[in-house]
Amino acid sequence: MHVTCEKENIRIDAYLAEELDISRSKIQRLIQNEKILVNGKAINSSYKVHLDDEVVIDDSLDFAIDIKGEDIPLDVVYEDEYLLIINKPSGMVVHPAPGNYSGTLVNALMNKFNLSHDVIRPGIVHRIDKDTSGLLVVAKDDKTHELLADMIKKKEVERIYVAIVDGVIKHETGTVDAPIGRDINNRQKMMVTDVNSKNAITHFRVLKRFKNNTLIECKLETGRTHQIRVHMSYIGFPIVNDPIYGKSKKVTSFGQMLHSKSIRFLHPITKKELYFESDVPKEFKDYLKMLEEE
Repeated sequence: MHVTCEKENIRIDAYLAEELDISRSKIQRLIQNEKILVNGKAINSSYKVHLDDEVVIDDSLDFAIDIKGEDIPLDVVYEDEYLLIINKPSGMVVHPAPGNYSGTLVNALMNKFNLSHDVIRPGIVHRIDKDTSGLLVVAKDDKTHELLADMIKKKEVERIYVAIVDGVIKHETGTVDAPIGRDINNRQKMMVTDVNSKNAITHFRVLKRFKNNTLIECKLETGRTHQIRVHMSYIGFPIVNDPIYGKSKKVTSFGQMLHSKSIRFLHPITKKELYFESDVPKEFKDYLKMLEEE
């Protein structure tokens, strides 16, 4: 696995733990076993990263997570020999992490496809939150994975989301340009901050207004953790049903009303344009119907 550092003056164990969603202790053990090299050299855990440091991680130690394939239904929207487009249901975690090593999208993928690269996150090019539904891309081989990751970094993959937010947005369109980093008081939460953060840009437009809510479409220019949820909460219009960034308690047992609706990009190998759309889940539609009847 290769990582190019986009921050500086942060301990490498802390930086990689956040970037890769791997526990800090596992990162430290990898470093101790010289399974992590920076610019081709072994380092210690106290090393502070520099901008554009090239980090190579060999996560094949015997203590690494043993990901087992599980017979979990998958909604495969598109498949060829290089990649997959999956329509992920709300409630499904994308990849294993401490405390959650089964029932994930990766477990389902390992059962159905021969995804041999990246021991911890096989095939996963980008992710969407557990309680966010909709489309995401999965690579079948290392070359495709590397090319897709580079395309996302260069903003060559268009991702459109739809969401229901609390409050009535008066203007038709808007852009939130605010850096996002880890909340220093809650490691499970992200926040708009200029401390150890990355630039984050979300464009949105109003699709429909209701009495106390707004249906919006969001286009990601960057892909930070919880980006849409953090940005919409930051400007005072949090996603309905969001248990972390929302204004109030969940209104239904369903997850946050956020759905990855469409994805468009040039196939990294064939160069053919791919475009796919996914309809919102039934629970999303039911909530919209309820709002229309208010």
